[in-house]
Amino acid sequence: MDLKKFVKEKAIEVGLDIIGFCSAEPFYEIKEYLTFRKQKGYMAEFEQEDIKLRIAPKEIMPSANTIIAAGLSYNVDFKNNIDIKSIFKGRLSKSSWGIDYHNVLYRKLELLVDYIKEIKDDVEYKIFVDTGSLVDKEIAKRAGIGWYGKNCLIINDEYGSFIFIGYIITNLEIEADSESISKCGDCRLCLDACPTKALEDAYVLNPKRCISYLTQTKEKIPYELRDKMNNKIYGCDTCQLVCPKNKNVKKGKTEEFIPKVTGGYLDIVEIFNLSNKEFKKKYGHITGSWRGKNILKRNCIIALGNLRDKRAIELLNKSLEDSSPMIREYSAWALMKIDRKIGKRILLSHLEKEKSKEVKQEIYNLIEYFDSR
Repeated sequence: MDLKKFVKEKAIEVGLDIIGFCSAEPFYEIKEYLTFRKQKGYMAEFEQEDIKLRIAPKEIMPSANTIIAAGLSYNVDFKNNIDIKSIFKGRLSKSSWGIDYHNVLYRKLELLVDYIKEIKDDVEYKIFVDTGSLVDKEIAKRAGIGWYGKNCLIINDEYGSFIFIGYIITNLEIEADSESISKCGDCRLCLDACPTKALEDAYVLNPKRCISYLTQTKEKIPYELRDKMNNKIYGCDTCQLVCPKNKNVKKGKTEEFIPKVTGGYLDIVEIFNLSNKEFKKKYGHITGSWRGKNILKRNCIIALGNLRDKRAIELLNKSLEDSSPMIREYSAWALMKIDRKIGKRILLSHLEKEKSKEVKQEIYNLIEYFDSR
């Protein structure tokens, strides 16, 4: 039996859009780049710091011979009728429209392995969906899933860059596919469009400035970067939306990614009023919920500041009483961003009852910052 052909056929059957194969040999070619990123301080807080674990599949699974890489498009057809100008709405990136892709893609890879087990009872494997220490984009590139775009995303010929990547490390020996080669040419639309200039050069991303990262980090977000986040409360699609390689591509057909609950946006006022339990029940299924309600609420506060609608002042004033110091600090920023005069008056009054020294200092810092602008 042609094992490679079998796996490809079953991949389609379980609902995967793209499948590719590569060797489990070390990724020595990216060692220097990973070292460069570490030295520059470009490591995201979610990343594995041990470079050896990032480049050596056999460190993850000693019996590894092949990596089966898979791509699943989340570029689903959907049009909403939301009037985002009439109500406070926070924008979700396409990656968080529907059900958490980690669960959806992982399940499809599990089903694929189940088929393989039927003909290979000695198969050993490990499945990863954005959870392993290896660099999944390098795996996708080597396996022919797509090439590295200048926006540091993998671009597939048929589906563009709106794809999730997962992979199976296995002891099976399967013929490798040809590595993908970049087709960006002289185009630099993504670099020019990046709101925060996180794309410092072609193929060079400073994640600490990337809005997608900022909406997930627990680190303090610099004031000047908050200004650039607009009403994005999870993720950012700007560099993908301007990419010519995403025009006229195949649409994804995975129904789980259709935003039936969110419509691609979250109601900011609702997020403020939901308890943690209510939030998990209604939105726990989306990718953007993985950091918890408070991080999304913080992002909603930034969105309110950037919308600069005075109707939000009452809501933000109430948030100054929130039990979370982080929420109080960001609410103070948003109040000043919406209206310096009103915000300053509210914050000076709040200082009398604020118990946290850190929050008090942040309020003083904010008043000084906005007064100097």
